[in-house]
Amino acid sequence: MSTNKTLLCLSVAVGTVEEARETLNEPTCAFDVAEFRLDFTREPDLRQLLDGRPCPVIVTNRPVREGGHWSGDERQRLAILEEADRLGADFVDVELDARPHFRRQGRARLIVSYHNFQCTPPDIRQIAKRIEATDADIVKVATMANSLADNLAIFEVLQAATKPTIALTMGEHGHVSRILAPKFGAFLVYAAPSEGRQVAPGQVPVDQMLSLYRFRQIGPATRVYGVIANPVAHSMSPAIHNAAFAHCGLDAVYLPFRVDDPAEFIPPFRRLPVSGYSVTIPHKEAVIALLDEVQPLARKIGAVNTIVERQGKLFGSNTDWSAALRAIESALPEGQGLAGRQVLMLGAGGAARAIAYGLVERGCRLVIANRTVGRAERLAGELGCRWTSLDQAGDIPYDVLVNATSVGMHPNVDATPLAREHLRPGAIVFDSVYNPIETRLLREAREAGCVVVNGLEMFVNQAVEQFELWTGQPAPREVMRSVVESRLRH
Repeated sequence: MSTNKTLLCLSVAVGTVEEARETLNEPTCAFDVAEFRLDFTREPDLRQLLDGRPCPVIVTNRPVREGGHWSGDERQRLAILEEADRLGADFVDVELDARPHFRRQGRARLIVSYHNFQCTPPDIRQIAKRIEATDADIVKVATMANSLADNLAIFEVLQAATKPTIALTMGEHGHVSRILAPKFGAFLVYAAPSEGRQVAPGQVPVDQMLSLYRFRQIGPATRVYGVIANPVAHSMSPAIHNAAFAHCGLDAVYLPFRVDDPAEFIPPFRRLPVSGYSVTIPHKEAVIALLDEVQPLARKIGAVNTIVERQGKLFGSNTDWSAALRAIESALPEGQGLAGRQVLMLGAGGAARAIAYGLVERGCRLVIANRTVGRAERLAGELGCRWTSLDQAGDIPYDVLVNATSVGMHPNVDATPLAREHLRPGAIVFDSVYNPIETRLLREAREAGCVVVNGLEMFVNQAVEQFELWTGQPAPREVMRSVVESRLRH
């Protein structure tokens, strides 16, 4: 895997020169270039700032009209940038509308920039070409992403560039343009010193760029994967799959995509293209209509959690059911299966549907119990099995108990879907909840003499199956498991 040539730039926006120099020397920050945002700094001493700098620096003094903090005299603002140029700054950033009024004083490479904090305008490529037509050494456009599709417009700017170009989007969707900047040959990408110190919305902390997303390894041939969800900020999937790609030496990166409407996301992103998706709440049903082919059982279940791109076509499948069943079957004596066993399943929602179909496929005698009995009755009617209310679940004998509800999930860790007195010694108890790893249900089941299986097993199994569907090679199961355990225990 070749190392990319896109520079990683640390954005430094602090109140004093001393703080700026301290930030540059933080041992946890590994970067190529630093940007000094003078519009954040009180009485900046440019000579002190530039002397003895440990890396090349960009000097920026952004006005309020382009999203900065400088609200003073325009001539004074430009004079500070001209002084930085004269004192030997490596780069000076000047806005496109201010370029005619900026007098070059030294040898700094000139970044001519355009910022739009409201949207990504439809003529963004034309704006970039206008900057190219100036004496800019480097072109920069930074726009607000009001949808994930705005990132595609930015990638087109990079692909059409004839000068070194910085092109990115800001906002919640902006991380996509930053992480994938090397894939499209961006000159550099800005990163934050740490979480909570972002200068612009959407900036990714340096440590995440390097460790989580392996920024240095991303290049034109890097394959892109991601999770479609809403919300998505706390998803563990990027950590799991990026660790697996790294372990296997694969040229691939996995991103979080916060998607409001899959119909507005999946079709345009075929142009990228994305090689595979994980799909989670609340989009597992809605994506089906957008796919070229769907696994028959996934279509019966009515939910897809895995998408694979093959030769321009998208194929959907469901690994939730097989991941759950593999977890349950791991607790059976060697050589024995689920066929003929009495299973009580709590829940009738999306996860329950997938698991229920799998249990019936395995030949189990299934009883579905749900708080809203109408949902239990409908799902049982589809599968030809029995149903009951959650209040009467304790009266049902079972060999296997499956919790397919969210009861007991963090932070409501003291809740349980079935009272202790209804736990049957010797039965297998599986809880699809994986945070916490040991729920109250599992703790009480273990104390009652049951064989317990936690939701971590299902979570890892479905991730393993997704990895293998995408790559065609064995997944590093233990690596993936260790990532999940580490995240859940911290």
